[in-house]
Amino acid sequence: MSVHMDNRDANFTFKLILVGDGGVGKTTFVKRHLTGEFEKKYIATIGVEVHPLKFYTNRGVLIFNIWDTAGQEKFGGLRDGYYIQGQAAIIMFDVTSRITYKNVPNWHRDLVRVCDGIPIVLTGNKVDIKDRKVKAKQITFHRKKNLQYYDISAKSNYNFEKPFLWISRKLLGDFSLFFTESPALKPAEIIMDKEMQREIEEELLQAQQLALPDEEEL
Repeated sequence: MSVHMDNRDANFTFKLILVGDGGVGKTTFVKRHLTGEFEKKYIATIGVEVHPLKFYTNRGVLIFNIWDTAGQEKFGGLRDGYYIQGQAAIIMFDVTSRITYKNVPNWHRDLVRVCDGIPIVLTGNKVDIKDRKVKAKQITFHRKKNLQYYDISAKSNYNFEKPFLWISRKLLGDFSLFFTESPALKPAEIIMDKEMQREIEEELLQAQQLALPDEEEL
C-alpha cells in the first residue's frame, strides 16, 4: 500500500514500524516531531496513522514514515499489512508499567515473523517519572536479541533523536552519519534536570555490565 507524502526533498525514505502496548506513549512520542504531526495521513483500511518525520543529516534529508497503530493494538495484535515492507522498527514499553515490558517479546516475535533482519530499537518511555517500576538492570531483552536500547522520555524530548540516529546509521551502513541539525520538536512539557539524566545514564551503564540472567526477572 503506498502512502503519498510530500517526500520530494528526501534523499532517503524509509517505512518505520512503531509497536508496543496501548498507553506506553507511542503517539505522544511521534507527535513531538513537528513534521510528523503536521503531515500525518490516516489509512482507514488497516487503522493506522502514518507520520513523516524529517531529519537532516550529513548524507542528505532522511524521512521516516512512522506507522503508528492508532490504537489497533488494543484489539489483539496487528494485521500483517501493518508490518509488510517495514524497513526498521521501534518497540516501546513504559518503565512505570511492568506488563508493558513483559509483552515486549510478543511484539518482537510478531515483527520478525514478517520483517526478519530489520534494525530494531527497544525504547523504555516515561523515564522522567520518579517511581520507575522497570529498572535498568531488569531490561535485558535487547541484549538477548541483539537490539539497541534507549531510555526515553517523550514529554521531555529526552533522547528523542537517539533511536532515529542509530536506525539511520544501520540502514545506510554508515556509522559516521550524524544529524546536521536538531529535529524540529515541540517544546518539552516536562523538564528533566541534568542530575536525573546523569543518574539514569549511570544506572543504564552499570546494568549493561551485569551478567545476563537465565530467565527474564520481572
